[in-house]
Amino acid sequence: MIAIMGAGAYGFSMSSNYNSRPRAAEVLVRGNRFAVIRRRENQQDLTRGETIPASLLK
Repeated sequence: MIAIMGAGAYGFSMSSNYNSRPRAAEVLVRGNRFAVIRRRENQQDLTRGETIPASLLK
C-alpha cells in the first residue's frame, strides 16, 4: 500500500485504464480518520459498455 498525500492535478481525474489496468481507490484522510470515497475498479468496470457486433459472432 502507498499513500500519496497530495497529488495535485494527477489524482484519479488524470488516471487512465491504459493496458486494461484498473484505477486505484481514492481514500480521504483527515487526522486519524479515513473513508474510501471511490472504490477500486475491477475487470467488470473496465469492460462495462463494450459490445461485440452480432456480425462478428457468426
